[in-house]
Amino acid sequence: MKYACPHKHQIQKKHYLYSMKLLDFHKYYPTEQSCRVAFKEMREQEGITCTKCGNHSHYWIGKKEQWECKKCRHVTRLRAGTVMHSSKLPFLYWFTAMHMLTSTKKSFSAKEVQRQLGHKRYEPIWAMMHKLRLVMGLRDSKYTLSDEIELDEGFFTTVSITRDKNKPLKRGRGSEKQTTVLVSVESKHVEDNTLSAKYNTDKKLGFIKMQVINSLKKNEIRNKVDETIDKGTTILTDGSNSYNDLKEDYLHKSKVSEKEDSSNALPWVHTAISNAKRLFLDMYHRIDADFLQSYLNEFCFKLNRRYFENVFDRLLIASVSYKWNYLG
Repeated sequence: MKYACPHKHQIQKKHYLYSMKLLDFHKYYPTEQSCRVAFKEMREQEGITCTKCGNHSHYWIGKKEQWECKKCRHVTRLRAGTVMHSSKLPFLYWFTAMHMLTSTKKSFSAKEVQRQLGHKRYEPIWAMMHKLRLVMGLRDSKYTLSDEIELDEGFFTTVSITRDKNKPLKRGRGSEKQTTVLVSVESKHVEDNTLSAKYNTDKKLGFIKMQVINSLKKNEIRNKVDETIDKGTTILTDGSNSYNDLKEDYLHKSKVSEKEDSSNALPWVHTAISNAKRLFLDMYHRIDADFLQSYLNEFCFKLNRRYFENVFDRLLIASVSYKWNYLG
């Protein structure tokens, strides 16, 4: 099922991103119980579905913190079927991590979150952070891109713990030191002099997606584009042969340009790639290739909601909306 991009209906004139300050967070979620109550209310707002019979009507049993289906009496616990499924970490840990992830344009490493929480073991905090980033990606996967799209690939420096160290590394494109990412950005012309003066372009940035791909083969590029972009959309690319198959169902416009002029032809793609690389370089010593998509999910999730009044609530909704079997 295809969904319209959220920013098209909820963009505000003021830039609201990361509006929940630290004092506000402690005001609304000061204790473990306050987090449990908020999580319960959000689950009920999104709707409780019985996993046994599919019924939507339930009783709440406060002493046991679980819902009971009115039809078949099947029990649904507070954490069941959410990002917190099977987790033994306190609700306050999860809420604090969600606040830290959404309170800044940058990010926090799992090590820093562990230090702030004062938790002894690193592994459960690391798993919690990556589950939250996973639901960010799942939420964005619901939306498809339209208008005019800039499409290009980026190469991110990564490491691989599974690589055979005795095997020599490739050089250039396809190197094991780099992971290929397909970047799709909604970009359309607007009459805005302030935009042109600040960013040296008359195009407005819309929704963005970044997807790790195994290669730049035409069939893989086409499959990714079909998943993320509405058919009939105008797609702007460079002169690479990898994009030739897009002409069948899309209005494909390719432009061969010198390296110095590529940023002018596809301004927002290159801006997004450079900003993501700089962010990762500042925050992390290294990124394993297997987890690059997780960090890209967080980067895109927050960028796509830069005009939303409260990104924390958006992440909370995403955390209760996806079934645990998607989370591994």
